[in-house]
Amino acid sequence: MDIFSSPLAVRLERTVTATGPHILQNPNQINSPFETLPKPLFPLPAAAASTAASSSSPPSDTAAAMDAGGASDPSRQVRVRFVTKLPAPLRAPPTSIAVPADLTRMGLSEIVNSLLLAASPGHQTQPFDFLVDGELVRLPLQEFLLAKGISAERVLELEYVKAVAPRKQEDPCPHDDWVSTVDGSNPSFVLTGCYDGFARIWRDASECTHILEGHSDGITSASFINKGETEDRLHVVTSSKDRSLRLFKFDTSVSIPKQIGAYKILRGHTSSVQSVAVDPSTDMICSGSWDSSIKLWSVEGSEEDGDTVSVKKRRTNSDSSGTEESQFEGSATSTFLGHTQCVSAVAWPERQTIYSASWDHSVRQWDVQTGKETWNMVSGKALNCLDCGGESSSLIAAGGSDPVLRVWDPRKPGTLAPIFQFSSHKSWISSCKWHPSSWFHLVSSSFDGKVMLWDLRTAWPLASVETHKDKVLCADWWKGDSVISGGADSKLCIASGIEIV
Repeated sequence: MDIFSSPLAVRLERTVTATGPHILQNPNQINSPFETLPKPLFPLPAAAASTAASSSSPPSDTAAAMDAGGASDPSRQVRVRFVTKLPAPLRAPPTSIAVPADLTRMGLSEIVNSLLLAASPGHQTQPFDFLVDGELVRLPLQEFLLAKGISAERVLELEYVKAVAPRKQEDPCPHDDWVSTVDGSNPSFVLTGCYDGFARIWRDASECTHILEGHSDGITSASFINKGETEDRLHVVTSSKDRSLRLFKFDTSVSIPKQIGAYKILRGHTSSVQSVAVDPSTDMICSGSWDSSIKLWSVEGSEEDGDTVSVKKRRTNSDSSGTEESQFEGSATSTFLGHTQCVSAVAWPERQTIYSASWDHSVRQWDVQTGKETWNMVSGKALNCLDCGGESSSLIAAGGSDPVLRVWDPRKPGTLAPIFQFSSHKSWISSCKWHPSSWFHLVSSSFDGKVMLWDLRTAWPLASVETHKDKVLCADWWKGDSVISGGADSKLCIASGIEIV
């Protein structure tokens, strides 16, 4: 479904102030990233830029047209120069021009699109974002300059980039119950876990090719072990409320849904297993549980790593008797203790370092070799999710029982305060994920039914995706240009066409 021809409930958040947790609306700003910009009201001829540059102020009708919000005060203008790192067809003339001081992103986008149309009549208009000294502009120009203490007398250099927002919404993939977890780390397949006790593999996020069975209760977390690979064999770990983890290996060369049983069952937790993470070498797995512990497990193994047991496969139809398979039952290689409540999320960004988030309000760093806690940060709220990313994968993002997504930098000595806080959700945050190749971009999901895209260079969300009809329980990036999400409406949703340069 093409978003440019079919409107969806996705929009850019519109703002005029960065103070407080609430986002106020400004009618001058772009209403929706899924809508094409209107045809520019002020088509500039090729000589327009040089004419504007030689004039102390543009004609009043041009100035009014350039202001997407309506009438502007011609006496208040700012001289700007548009620069970009985008390829040549999207590079506007570098000459400075005078623009109304109350322009926002939409007005600036119209100017850039007009300049590009003047140079190339075949240019397709599109929304842009604008940066000044590395910070995204989310206020009218004059308010931004005042807030940052920048003189309006100098020529303001505006770097423009493509607006980060989905352009297309794919058809959702229905499930039989709530979709509790998604993994988009494989470019060819999407992994989902569901409260019906099954995990599913979706080829190209559209066709279910495998159903991973065996759990006796809802699945809470699932992850590809061979991340990023497109080979014909997949390796998956799942965790469940049934207090166990299961490992699966299978070929991908099937055309109809195939039921797969686990080759190894990991037992040892005494309560629901809430989260799993795979170490960078893919040799080990860690899990967090409602029993307040973190356990480490070996991915591979034989009878020496656990007792071999005979397990009857879970039947999905009543007219066939289950076949018996020989499965390994593995035990944990080590256990980390320290949290006092549910360990809701774990991350394993480096071989020797694990991070965990808990309902005891803390984010903790663990040394894998010693099993000792090396960093403990108290957030003041019960936490549901955690992910590592940003510069050198050193930043920690976490969310929980309030609408605020927080980011910490454990490298900063002497302070445990978050370095970023994002406050546009209206309910608990259920998941957060860093973009796999960008230092700046994150995605978050919330019980408010929204998925939001974030950039560290601004306090406001780049876009809000509202395709779910109930609580959103999980979200992840897929293929670098799409966001996948699952929720209480029992759907896997895919928003694509997100350009992150």
